[in-house]
Amino acid sequence: MTRVHVPEGVEVPAGLMEAFIGYEVALADNDIDALGHYFVDGADALRGDAGGLLVGREQIDRFRGARGGVPTREVTDTHISVLSDRHAYLTSVNAPAKGGRGMVTQLWRRTESDATPGGWVIEAAHVSAPTPAIDTRVWRIVGNPLAPGAPTGPLAGHTVAVKDVFAVVGQHLGAGVPAFLAESEVEEESADAVAALTRAGASVVGIAQTDQFAYSIAGMNEAYGTPPNPAVPGGIPGGSSSGPASAVAQGQASIGLGTDTAGSIRVPASYQGLWGLRPTHGLVSLNGALPLAPQYDTAGWLTRDGETLLAAARASLPSESQRDVARDAAVVSGPTFLAADDDVALSLGEVIDAFSGAGVFASLEPVNLPDPVDLFRIFRYTQSAEASRHWQEWISAHPLALAPDVTARFAWAASVTKDEESSALEAKREARKAIDLALGDDILLLPSASSTAPSRDASAERLQAVREATLGLTAVAGITGRPALSVPVLETDGGPVGLCLVGPRGSDLALIETAMEWLAALKG
Repeated sequence: MTRVHVPEGVEVPAGLMEAFIGYEVALADNDIDALGHYFVDGADALRGDAGGLLVGREQIDRFRGARGGVPTREVTDTHISVLSDRHAYLTSVNAPAKGGRGMVTQLWRRTESDATPGGWVIEAAHVSAPTPAIDTRVWRIVGNPLAPGAPTGPLAGHTVAVKDVFAVVGQHLGAGVPAFLAESEVEEESADAVAALTRAGASVVGIAQTDQFAYSIAGMNEAYGTPPNPAVPGGIPGGSSSGPASAVAQGQASIGLGTDTAGSIRVPASYQGLWGLRPTHGLVSLNGALPLAPQYDTAGWLTRDGETLLAAARASLPSESQRDVARDAAVVSGPTFLAADDDVALSLGEVIDAFSGAGVFASLEPVNLPDPVDLFRIFRYTQSAEASRHWQEWISAHPLALAPDVTARFAWAASVTKDEESSALEAKREARKAIDLALGDDILLLPSASSTAPSRDASAERLQAVREATLGLTAVAGITGRPALSVPVLETDGGPVGLCLVGPRGSDLALIETAMEWLAALKG
């Protein structure tokens, strides 16, 4: 039973402890409806924890519905400060069954409603859970460091979160699949993309989680959990480079090394307000990395700022592969913006207008590109056929190893016929020619993702719609092999929105420098 502490001479307001105990019982029972009634209704309710701040009763209710309850705990102490006849401040200490101590602070308000026992509701709450050794939703393994960087170099002092598809010397590869991890052997050397960063002075602090076999852009892993999105509490992080993205967004690493086949760097970058580069296809070695669809697979990086991304790219890309690009010209395609949600399209339109107003464009022209729906279909058939060829034998031998959504995706991939793949490959060649002809050496501007980060409790239908619309956008770079850079340009009510710059092949570094110059122009 909790020990109640109140200042000497102060009486506990009638009904307050009854309401507090009722709330704790509802928490233990994961009674979502009852828990909702314990918070004030409307937009003024606040709930914060290490994952961020939830604003409004609607956000808080959605968060509860998605988290699946709280660990068993006992409240040991409750400290009460009476602020007025209508407000009281409670700080409670709890002892989780798994060990450690947690703390919850709550601002309670007396209400005339009889919806909650005691007639009190919570206006604001902050939850502090026991500090875990590591957040296993983000990291599979960490070290101090796991792989040290060279003592000097352009990346000295930087730390790297490595997606669990790259070999790290002395470690196992897991690919987000426990059964695959259990059978893997210790790696004798690091993947080339890892080694390039450590040679430049960066240290690997850990291996970060990924969607299973990197076959998703959502960021949800049934086996290890969903990494948090600190920019959108309760939102999905974006995948499949979800672990590195979350680690970087939370400040646990300065560089995330990921892969991008279908948008797996650009999407989490957009959802979490990060910089993310999918380099020109083939310029970064994938030796030592697990494949998904080699005709699309790339290695790239996620960072919190352009300077760090530029340094990581310079350390990893062959200097002779790079070229400049016209930095005062860009092109746009109407259908790519129509493929995005209205709030994303309108917000990015305003950003492009702001760039024009800041004088960064001597030229901004419309271009005709293939319909994103057609690009999605081309990409889906060609990527899926390759993914099935590589992984189907292992999947058949491990029929229960993958989550239902990933299993279904591979099952569909296995159904693609040779004729369907051949037809899609021919369509890909034609689409590549058409896009190259339309873009030439110009920079294309388009949404990095079709939406802001969906909620973790979004319906399967909503997530699939977002997936298809987003892949129709990300396929522009995938089909052409051009570099694509997601730049965090604004925050909306739904979360961060990334603007994607697609440049001519070999303009990777120039794209980053151009984006930095454009943002500097906005700041005056």
